[in-house]
Amino acid sequence: MKLAGKVAAITGAARGIGKACAKRFLDDGVKVVISDVDADGLAATAAEFGRPDALHTVVGNVARRADVDQLVATAVKEFGRLDIMVNNAGVARNQNILEISEQDFDDVIAINLKGAFFGVQAAAKQMIAQGGGGVIINMSSVNALLAIPTLATYAISKGGMKQLTSVAAVALAPHNIRVVAVGPGTILTDMVASAIYTSEDARKTVLSRTPAGRGGEPGEVASVVAFLASDDASYITGQTIYPDGGRLILNYTVPVKEK
Repeated sequence: MKLAGKVAAITGAARGIGKACAKRFLDDGVKVVISDVDADGLAATAAEFGRPDALHTVVGNVARRADVDQLVATAVKEFGRLDIMVNNAGVARNQNILEISEQDFDDVIAINLKGAFFGVQAAAKQMIAQGGGGVIINMSSVNALLAIPTLATYAISKGGMKQLTSVAAVALAPHNIRVVAVGPGTILTDMVASAIYTSEDARKTVLSRTPAGRGGEPGEVASVVAFLASDDASYITGQTIYPDGGRLILNYTVPVKEK
C-alpha cells in the first residue's frame, strides 16, 4: 500500500488499460477520478468497482482543454489535491498511409498527443500550486519507436509522446514533478481488437514478433504504472518503460519479393 492516501486522475478509463489502472490504484488505497468520452462505459466501470467513497467520474474529451481542466478540478474538489496524473486516452486507426484524410490525422493527434499535452499542463499547474511535487504518467506505445505503416497516425502521435515526456520531465524537475511514460506492446484491449488484430493472419504476425508468445493483459501495464507512480521509482523521470513481451528486441519484417 505504498500509494495509500494519494489522489490520481486517469483519462480514457472506461475500459482497457485505463480501467485496469483505476482498479490497481483503488486496490492500492488511492482515491481516483476517471474520465472518458463514453458516458455509459464510464458509469458501468464505476458501478462495477462500487467504490463511491474513493472513485468519481467525469465525462469528457481530452482533445478539449476545458474537459481536461475539469478532470483535474474534480479531483481537487472531491479529494483535496492531485498527486498522480495518467494521460491514457488514445485511439488507433488502421489505414493505408495514402488514404489518411486531414480529418483522420487531426482526430488521432488531437486525442493522443494534444490531449496528453493538456493533461501534463493541467496536472503540473495543480501540483505546483499545492506543493509537494507529483507524478505524471503518459501512455505511449512501442509504436513510438517502431514503424508499422498501417498505424501511421498512431505511431506519429506516440513518437510525439516520447518527446512530450522528455521535455516536460526537464521543465518540471525543479518542481519535484516526475514525468514518465509507459509504452505497451500488444495488450488485449478493444483498441487492439479493432485496429491491430484485424484478422487471424494479423494476430499471428503480431505473435511472431513477440518473444513472450502472447498478448499482454491490461493489469500487467497497470502494475508498471503503479510502480512508476510510487516512491520506488523516485529517481526515474523522462523515461519510457516498455512492457512489451520482448517486442522491441525483434526487428520489424517486410515482405520480400525475389527478383
